[in-house]
Amino acid sequence: MSATDGHASQPSTPTVATKHEPAQNGKTEDAKLDGAGDEEEDEDDEEDEEPKLKYAKLTGSLPGVYRNGDSTSAFALAGDKMVLGTHSGSVHVLSLPSLQGLRSWRAHTATITSVSVSPTPPPPTIVRSEKGETSVLTAGGSPAPSIRRQPTQAQSIRQPPQAVPSTPSNLIYIATSSLDGHVCVSSLIDQKDVQLRNFARPVNAVGLSPDYRNDRSYLSGGLAGQLVLTVGGKAGVSEDANTNSGLAGASSGWLGTLTGGLAGGSAGKDTVLHSGEGSIATIKWSGSGKWVVWVNEEGIKIMRSHLRLDSEQAEDAWKRIAHASRPNKKNWAGMAAVWKARCEWVNEKTLEEDVVGAEESREPVDSAAKVNGNGTVKSTASVAKRVKRIEKLVVGWGDTAWLLHIHEGGTSHNGLRQIGSADIVHKLQFRDCIVSGISLYTPSLVAILAYRTRDDDDKPIDTPNDTPSKAGGRQRHRKTGLAPQLRLVNIKDGEEVDVDELSISRFETLSAQDYHLGTFYMPAPLPEKAVKDQGSGALRAVWEASGGGYAERLFTSGASVMSGGSSSAGDDRGARVSVTSPKSSLQGVTATAPARKAIDAHPYMESAGLKLVIQSPYDCVLSIKRGLADHLEWLVEHEKYAEAWRLLDERPEILDTGDRQQNYNSSASQPGTPSQSNHNASLADFFADRSDTQSYTVNGAPGYNAASQQEKRRIGELWLQQITAALQWQEAGRVAGQVLGTSSRWEHWVMTFAQADRFDDVTPFIPSGAQTVLPSLVYELVLGHYIQADRQRLRDLLEVWDPVDLGYDVGSVVTAIEEKLKAGEVEDESVDWKILMEALAKLYLACGRSREALRCYVRTQNADAAMGLIKDGGLVEAIGEDIPGLLMLRVTREQMRSATLSELEEASTEALHLLVEEAHRGTIPPVTVIQQLERKGPPFQPFLFFYLRSLWNGPPEKDQLQASRRGKYDRRVDEGHALVEDHADLAVRLFAAYDRNLLLVFLRASEVYSYERAAALCEQKHYIPELVYILSKTGQTKRALHLIIGELGDVKQAIEFAKANGELWDDLLEYSMDKPRFIKGLLEEVGTSFVEPVDIVRRIPEGLEIEGLREGIQKLVREYEIQYSISEGVARVLRGEVAVGMDTLRAGRRKAVRFEVVLDRHEPGDIDVAAKDVPTTVPEGQEVLPVAKRKVATKSVKPGHCVGCGDGFSEDEREPLLGFACGHVYHLSCLLRANPDTSDEDEIERLLKSCKTISSSFLFTSKRA
Repeated sequence: MSATDGHASQPSTPTVATKHEPAQNGKTEDAKLDGAGDEEEDEDDEEDEEPKLKYAKLTGSLPGVYRNGDSTSAFALAGDKMVLGTHSGSVHVLSLPSLQGLRSWRAHTATITSVSVSPTPPPPTIVRSEKGETSVLTAGGSPAPSIRRQPTQAQSIRQPPQAVPSTPSNLIYIATSSLDGHVCVSSLIDQKDVQLRNFARPVNAVGLSPDYRNDRSYLSGGLAGQLVLTVGGKAGVSEDANTNSGLAGASSGWLGTLTGGLAGGSAGKDTVLHSGEGSIATIKWSGSGKWVVWVNEEGIKIMRSHLRLDSEQAEDAWKRIAHASRPNKKNWAGMAAVWKARCEWVNEKTLEEDVVGAEESREPVDSAAKVNGNGTVKSTASVAKRVKRIEKLVVGWGDTAWLLHIHEGGTSHNGLRQIGSADIVHKLQFRDCIVSGISLYTPSLVAILAYRTRDDDDKPIDTPNDTPSKAGGRQRHRKTGLAPQLRLVNIKDGEEVDVDELSISRFETLSAQDYHLGTFYMPAPLPEKAVKDQGSGALRAVWEASGGGYAERLFTSGASVMSGGSSSAGDDRGARVSVTSPKSSLQGVTATAPARKAIDAHPYMESAGLKLVIQSPYDCVLSIKRGLADHLEWLVEHEKYAEAWRLLDERPEILDTGDRQQNYNSSASQPGTPSQSNHNASLADFFADRSDTQSYTVNGAPGYNAASQQEKRRIGELWLQQITAALQWQEAGRVAGQVLGTSSRWEHWVMTFAQADRFDDVTPFIPSGAQTVLPSLVYELVLGHYIQADRQRLRDLLEVWDPVDLGYDVGSVVTAIEEKLKAGEVEDESVDWKILMEALAKLYLACGRSREALRCYVRTQNADAAMGLIKDGGLVEAIGEDIPGLLMLRVTREQMRSATLSELEEASTEALHLLVEEAHRGTIPPVTVIQQLERKGPPFQPFLFFYLRSLWNGPPEKDQLQASRRGKYDRRVDEGHALVEDHADLAVRLFAAYDRNLLLVFLRASEVYSYERAAALCEQKHYIPELVYILSKTGQTKRALHLIIGELGDVKQAIEFAKANGELWDDLLEYSMDKPRFIKGLLEEVGTSFVEPVDIVRRIPEGLEIEGLREGIQKLVREYEIQYSISEGVARVLRGEVAVGMDTLRAGRRKAVRFEVVLDRHEPGDIDVAAKDVPTTVPEGQEVLPVAKRKVATKSVKPGHCVGCGDGFSEDEREPLLGFACGHVYHLSCLLRANPDTSDEDEIERLLKSCKTISSSFLFTSKRA
């Protein structure tokens, strides 16, 4: 790759120059260029910076690896497998996350230099139960024995082979290279499926094809400087590579012995793809299998592989597409072969989410991908068909790191088609370390395992000799190495976000080549319920979804990518069957439903996300992103209690993870953060009341419920101690209300505030809910303080501190208030006195002393509370004890002095209505009310008047109207009258004083009052009408008339009075004759109804001048004329009505009546005749039928016989019968013949026919009706 490959205008690569102290993670050298004061301040800031990662040593979980003094030299993580190579040539395969040993074997006689796995198995699928227990979801098979369970350390590693479970994730091949010049490729589950190839020179790197199962190809390289492609080879045979100078055609070594010396046919073919640029240090296949990267002494090389090529692209296989030269520096000339390059292809799906502040550094994501909710990249298949995907590669070599983007296809500058291209997106250089491992941790952060070349004083250190020896595994050298560091570096600007110094055993003796960095991704665990509720088919689907089906399909299908010169379909086509790939011959693999297997793994291994694993010859260290539980612990360590409490309040479930980590008792795992001090206190330390922790539930999860609340309480206490020590009392009060909840610790903290006299700061936050249960002393102490100090605050507190709900001791607070009132320190009727009395009333109510509470409300004139208590509390009888106080509930002292009657009545209406109602019920008799109000003297006389008037008037008019509409009479009216009449004289006095109109009504309606007293009172008050009435009742009518004439001068009233008392007319005339006005009034009013006007005129004295006399007499005459005219008109009307009545009577008697004959013979010859429609009135608008008077001869006729013809009537008479009031009945024809005007027979016949027609029509109409 040239420097201009896609980045001709790229700016210069930033250089990171750092000097690190254990507690100064990520700080550059420039941070120390300020003054001494700033330096100390910066150190404090650095100490307060929270680390990003946490660590755990896994060395203790790998006892079999380090048996017999062995140490690791190569390391690889692939899916759910960890593969370790040792200096003794052994290979150990462990299952993740449990670190259980699956298989170990001796593959080489010297140090293993590299490990490769094909295909990459899927990550493990973890199922977590509701109790927090975890298990691995597997696709069948039986669990292999754990390495931890091997009998003893002294047991030989060459023990009988152990069977590896035949699960899809175990269907892998493992290749190792060694300094002994061999490459060994072995199947994990089939110990006979193994190849050993001798290249005659130390091999530094090997890379299996991702499709090794079908194409049997791999790449290798080493000190010979050749990149060799090996294809084929027979299982169970040890062969020499045909690239060697001398060929060995026979099997040799232990592998030959194993296979019985079989050799020959199906020998593999070795092809040198590249050479001549020095030793090769690293070979890596990309995740897609399309690209291969290798590094030699000259630089980084990338080529196109034979996989996933169309038929027309077959010639592109194994062609190099890019080269990046090593840095052109002095030290690189001699060290390029010594520094081992580290390469890692990026899987964007497994990256951690970007840290805060790093988003702007994130690289542009391919348009064929989209970012999911976790910040990782998730491919979209429909888009991937149209847009070529970019593959990313990170390379660390010496003091330099690269981030490269590899593109497929495209065109070159001259327009020719390109196989692919690579761009250097970012390049970092380090002046203080060698890169011993590299991996992209987030889209913007790269993890660097740094082997330090400068000490803490920025002085270079001697580099130990890195040449391994054949005996003993390693050479002895001076102990000059420094502890390695794991750095998170911003890929864009080189800023160190986090730096942690690792605690590695014997790091002083190790070199940069001894360290390895790998990544392991753990998906989020599945909930147990989701797995339980599904059948085996759903479990199978879960296995497939988690990637578990990939290896199984790869090994059991005959479809694969092309081998050698053949190629499979491209990215946008499905895979097709290779003609050169045999069908699967793997035996013992069964497609069973996924099963669950309990695991005993370090909690860090079980947690979801990307993990960094650091491997040294003597140690294995796991690093993961710090979680919320770690953040919480760090906050507590650094006394950031406020943040810690809020975090735990929002996310109580974080303690679940922390507890599981602490409960992990494996002696091999000691979690901790390098260069960070551990917090000794347990998150489950109990310090407060246990009784209230059970009342909390957090999101319905009892597993961490109690522990979370307990820890919150502990942190809250620390928070309170911190701010009270700083005398921040207001903040402390707020925090106490927030963190203490309903704990009994309130008693302690209220006492603390009380001792500092800071009641006002804590009181608003003391719990007051209905379910609050705090020690009684908390409330008593605060209320006692405000009884003495602030009565207004006391009232406010009692409004919200309901003693019934809170359950504090009311008696002690009542006693304190009563003593305060008795001491005379509070002036009566003052504001404080009123507040204390009302507080006392509330407390009385709380302890069941309702009568005392009512007295307090009455004394303080709290009308609403008092009336509510009377009506709702059944204290009606109690109001009889202080009726004046009840009436004064809404009447102020000022109103008593200056208010009008109407204002007083309005203010006391409610109390008066209550007293009246109780008087009707008999609960409070009027005598009780009268006695108490009389004792109060004149100021309360208006209220006594209001009371008696309300009794007399009865219910409001609307109530009486409703009763009348229901047809009932309201008996309360009569009852009220009777109750008032029991005190009639008092009523007369009060009505006379306040309501004169009601007085007269009462005098007329009642007869039980004392007339003498009433008369004396009315005479005293000069109430003449009332006095006239009383005098008339006592028979003193003349005196009453004299008062009307003399005092009132009311002619009309005098006349009316004389009408009621007829014997007084002469007196009235006598008294009026000398009074011209009365004479005129008599002439105008008397008329002729009751006295002769002539008598009045005659009595008028001669010579008396009477104004308006003429008009009076004229009026009198006119009235007489009018009366006479009216009388005459009435007489005429009466006579006319009598005449009309007589005419009607006569006409009725003369009119003929139609008869029907009814045969009811009582005797022979008798016939009864019934008359119909006898007329009684003359029709309106008609005259009486005039009948000419003439003499008619009479003859005697028998009843039931016609007068004209003398024939008897029968039922079948066909002629109408007409009868008269005189008793004569005729046939119609006989009557017509008797009439001279109708004696013509023809006329008679015609009339008879007309009558018959009319009669028939009438009958027909009647029947229809």
